[in-house]
Amino acid sequence: MAARFLFVFLALAFDAAAHPVAQGWLTLRARSGVIEARIAVANEQIFVASTFATKGTAPASLEEMWRAHADYVLAHLSIIADGAPLRGEVAAVIPPEDRTTKGFVLYDLRFPLRGAPPAQVEVRENLLNEIEFAPGNPWEATFVTKLAQDDRIVSEGLLLSAKQPVVWTLNWSAAAGVDPPPALSQSRLAGDYFRHGVWHILGGWDHLLFMSGLVLAVVGVWDLVKVVTAFTVAHTVTLTLAALRLVHVPAGIVEPMIAGSIVFVAAQNIFAPGQTRGWPRLAVAFGFGLFHGLGFAGGLLNAMADLPGAAIATAIAAFSGGVEVGHQFVVLPLFGAIALIRRRDTRAAGTDPLGPRARRAGSALVLMAGLYYLILALR
Repeated sequence: MAARFLFVFLALAFDAAAHPVAQGWLTLRARSGVIEARIAVANEQIFVASTFATKGTAPASLEEMWRAHADYVLAHLSIIADGAPLRGEVAAVIPPEDRTTKGFVLYDLRFPLRGAPPAQVEVRENLLNEIEFAPGNPWEATFVTKLAQDDRIVSEGLLLSAKQPVVWTLNWSAAAGVDPPPALSQSRLAGDYFRHGVWHILGGWDHLLFMSGLVLAVVGVWDLVKVVTAFTVAHTVTLTLAALRLVHVPAGIVEPMIAGSIVFVAAQNIFAPGQTRGWPRLAVAFGFGLFHGLGFAGGLLNAMADLPGAAIATAIAAFSGGVEVGHQFVVLPLFGAIALIRRRDTRAAGTDPLGPRARRAGSALVLMAGLYYLILALR
């Protein structure tokens, strides 16, 4: 048994070293006197929590690990009814059908209601947030939600994360002739996935480092536009193909390629600056951008699995928009700083130019950070 469990942990450790995003889904159902929650948690997420978040002796079997994680989920999922937190309990633990390390484990939780039925329910979670994948880059658990009142679905497709709670307005009136609200709000869906894209980038230091390496070598606004456009087109293509499940590349390939892209552009800036202009750099931005798109898709695939076609298109477009806005939080200030340094050098003719030295120093920092991420991705 010990050998089997060690094998399980080693197998999962390979996946856990990939991108620090764990995806699942959550169905909440409000009934008279109780709110029921069924949450699907990926085994990868369970492994991460069992290894780094819990204390004490390691579980002796998969079944023990799954049961222990049920308590962890209950402690990190908050249901707040009309401002009052509800006390929950674990009702059932449903392992994967093949009882292996892959797939999802289902947890059924019950939150009894006291007093009058609530008019509003807020759902919050902070699973895995206390665990760092790398310094300043914590794990993130995100869930696509489905909300039901008795046997009627009232909302679906909205994202739940530590930064993005779900607020649910309940209507207990049985008035005849009142049409139920739409099950899927495109505007809310777009807003949720847009915010998810922004936060995904702002917390994804590997993607930001690659963009920084590209921007450090640009010489003008038009050069910046071309490089950013090449990267945007590339990652949008693979993000869309992967989200539609037309392309699949294992995380064991994608994550080292993303880390390697950081090392490559930074090294190119330092040792081959002549190759950082024109078509050679555009080819680098586009080629590696394809792998970054696959990395972005890792934060969407499970979340969008049950969405209808129109909702998937909305989610992809909104998420891509959020990614681009997130990029600009780094691209624009960095480019502005480089432009100011270049202007200083122009005014101070005859002095040792600061611009090239600043670019080399910045690229050296990006290179070291990229090597660190490459080690993490290959371990």
